[in-house]
Amino acid sequence: MTKKQLAAEVIRRLKEEYPETVCTLDYDEAWKLLVSVRLAAQCTDARVNEIVPVLFAAYPDPEHLAAASEEEIERIVHPCGLGRSKARDIKACMTQLITRFDGRVPDTMEELLSLPGVGRKSANLILGDVFGQPAIVTDTHCIRLCNRIGLVKGEKDPAKAEAALWKIVPPEEGNGLCHRLVDHGRAVCSARTKPACSGCCLEDFCQKNGV
Repeated sequence: MTKKQLAAEVIRRLKEEYPETVCTLDYDEAWKLLVSVRLAAQCTDARVNEIVPVLFAAYPDPEHLAAASEEEIERIVHPCGLGRSKARDIKACMTQLITRFDGRVPDTMEELLSLPGVGRKSANLILGDVFGQPAIVTDTHCIRLCNRIGLVKGEKDPAKAEAALWKIVPPEEGNGLCHRLVDHGRAVCSARTKPACSGCCLEDFCQKNGV
């Protein structure tokens, strides 16, 4: 089985296992996802989802967040960890949305990467979930499972893992695959406990690297 064939089979089976999959960060506007994904660095999505309603109630649009002090933002977001740097990036990012993009979230990789606190993982999430563009989000679940299954080999760097996956994953499948890898990583192929290989839909061909 080639890697492209392996990727196709992984995609097919995970679609059967997790037919409905969505981003686990709660949002109803693009700028809110931009804020949430910054807060999610080294923090669980569940914790972020607990914090952002308070933040968005206090600052209901990019203009209000841009006008807030870093200290005010940090006071709310500190449970997410790295509060000072996250508050700084959020304020600067919202300021640039207003001054450079008329308050809208841009829809190109280049423009998104020009925003403070936005890396490729965050930009891909925005492009895929908000704008429906081809995207591969190489978060920790994606990287761990792709190495374990054998889609990539010994690749821990997110940018290199993304580049490797683009070679074998159809563009229209990337975003859904990454969300389903998160679902599978949480439900079956855990990092913190022994993975439940006997109940895994990929068990018969997974290379089980590192297991």
